Amino acid sequence: MVKVVLWSTLQAAADNQSQVEVEARDVRELLDRLAATYPGLKPQIDRGVSVSIDGLIYANTLTAKIAPDSEVVLLPRLVGG
Repeated sequence: MVKVVLWSTLQAAADNQSQVEVEARDVRELLDRLAATYPGLKPQIDRGVSVSIDGLIYANTLTAKIAPDSEVVLLPRLVGG
């Protein structure tokens, strides 16, 4: 199981939890399982989220691997210039 820290604005969509656990080996599986387990997160995931894995932020990479002991943080999509 992967522990996922939810950025503060996403917590309300996951029953006000700041951290959840899901079984996932890559970002695609992580997002699919989060959307299935916490339907309130699905609209935000569909709009776009960023995933931090061990301090590296992935915004468009669904194939990035996640180890069971990785530090994972789900954030609203980071944009800027």
